[in-house]
Amino acid sequence: MSGSDAIASGAAFGEAPILELRRLDKRFAGTHALKSVDLAFQAGEIHAIVGENGAGKSTLIKLLTGVHTRSSGEVLWQGRPVALTTPHEAIDLGINAVHQEVVLCPHLTVAANMFLGDEQVRFGLLKERAMVGAAQAILDELGFSLPANVLLSDLTIGQQQLIAAARAATRGTRFLIFDEPTAYLTRQEAAQLFALIRRLKTQGVTIVYISHRMEEVFELADRVSVLRDGSLIGTRAIGATTEAELIALMINRAIEQIYHKEQIATGGRILETRGLSGQGFSDVSLTVHEGQIVGLYGLIGAGRSECVTSIFGRHPTTGGQVIWQGRPVAIRSERDAIRLGMALAPESRRDQGLCLNLGVGHNLNLPVYDRLTRGVTISGRLEKEHADRQIGDLRIKTQSRSAPAFSLSGGNQQKIVIGKWLNHGAKLFIFDEPTVGVDVGTKAEIYRLFSALLEGGAGIILISSYLPEVYELSDELHVFRAGRQVATHAFKAVSHEQILSEAIGV
Repeated sequence: MSGSDAIASGAAFGEAPILELRRLDKRFAGTHALKSVDLAFQAGEIHAIVGENGAGKSTLIKLLTGVHTRSSGEVLWQGRPVALTTPHEAIDLGINAVHQEVVLCPHLTVAANMFLGDEQVRFGLLKERAMVGAAQAILDELGFSLPANVLLSDLTIGQQQLIAAARAATRGTRFLIFDEPTAYLTRQEAAQLFALIRRLKTQGVTIVYISHRMEEVFELADRVSVLRDGSLIGTRAIGATTEAELIALMINRAIEQIYHKEQIATGGRILETRGLSGQGFSDVSLTVHEGQIVGLYGLIGAGRSECVTSIFGRHPTTGGQVIWQGRPVAIRSERDAIRLGMALAPESRRDQGLCLNLGVGHNLNLPVYDRLTRGVTISGRLEKEHADRQIGDLRIKTQSRSAPAFSLSGGNQQKIVIGKWLNHGAKLFIFDEPTVGVDVGTKAEIYRLFSALLEGGAGIILISSYLPEVYELSDELHVFRAGRQVATHAFKAVSHEQILSEAIGV
C-alpha cells in the first residue's frame, strides 16, 4: 500500500472520518465543476487542498457549507448521510468557513460582527457594552491584539480576516475551512492565525486549509489533496510528498521556474519621485525606467500602497515632486494619472478593481469605452473585439464575455483587473499584490505578462508582501517601514534575511 493510500484510509488517525465525500459531483450550465470526488476528512487533522484556480476548490467549499447543492453523490457526517442544502444546516452541524474575501459587515463594530446572529439582548435592546467586553476577552485570549469596540472598516483587510477567524472558531465549530487565509496578513498576523489553527486541532476540530502558498501547506498540514479540472488527483501525507510533486500534480506539467524574469534592456526614465510625502508615507524617492520592475516591500501598513495610490492621484500628496517622462507634473486625480499613461491594479480586486455584478467584457472595456463610442453609441463590434482579445490572450476562464465577474475564480478575476489596463495601453503599470489568491500556474502567466509589458517599453511598480516574489522579480527593491523608505537594493544584492530585518526594524 502506498503512503497516499495508507493515509487516505484513515489508519493514521485510527477512527472513522468526521466527514466523507462519496462520488460527489457538481454540474453548472456548461461546466462540470466537480467530478465524482471521493475524499475523507479525519477529526482533528489539518487537511490542505491545493489546485489551480478553476480546479474546483471554491465549488467544494460551497457544497460543504450549503451554499450550493450537489448534483449527485453523498456526504456523510460522522457516518450518517446529510443533505447540506442550506448554510444553516452546515452551521448547525458545526461546519464553518473563513473566506478569502471578508464577508462580514464593515459598518458594524468588531464586537457586533463577532456576535452577528447571536446578539446579547435585554428587554429587546442590544447589550452593547457586554458584547464589547465579551468580544475583547475572546480576542485577548486568542492572542489577537485587536480592539472590539471599533468599526470593522477601521481595521486593515488582514485584521478583518483575523476577526472572521475568531468568529468562526468560537461558534461551536467542529469542521472549519480556511480559504487563502493569509493573503492579506502580515507575518505577525499569520503567526497568530497559525497558533489558532494548531490550538483548534488539539481541541479535535478538523481544519481544511486551502492555500496557494506551498510553504504554509508544508508547515501546517497533516495531509494534502490535489484537485485538477474538478477531479481529485491524489491525497498525500505531508511527509511523503514534495512541493515539486504537488505542483506537477496540480498543473500536469513541471514548472522549472515559477518566477519568470527575462533580461530586458533598460530604456528611458518614465517616472521619478523626489521626497514625495502624503498620508501614511513620507520622503519617498524612486525612479522607474522602461523595461524595469521596481519593487516595494514592507509589512502591511508600511506605506507602500499609500505611496502608489498618491502617485496615481487617488489621495493628495503633501510634499515632494513627481516627474513624468522628464517634466514635473501635478497629479490631482486618477483621471490625470490615466491620461498620462498610468495604470493601477489595486490590492483588493473585489472592492477596488472590479464591478462584480457586471460582465467580464464590460469590466475589461471600462477604461476604453471612449474609444469604442461612435457619436453617442457604443460600437458593439469594437466592444466585442476588445473584450474577446483580452479573454483569449490572458486565457481567462469564463463561460462568456457576459458572465458576471463574481462568478469567476480569484485568479481569473485578477486577470480581468490586469486585462482592462492592457486594453488601455499604459506606460507605467502599478501592481499592488497582483498574485494574492492565485495558483502557481496563473502566477507564472502573470510573470510572463510582466515580461511582455517590459518588452513593449513599459515600466512596472510591484508591491508584494510575499518576499520571494518581489525579491526574484525586482530590478530595484525599496524597503518600507512605518511610512518611510528605509533601504534600496539592486537585484538580489542582499539576502532575504537582511530585507526582513530592514522591514521589521531589528
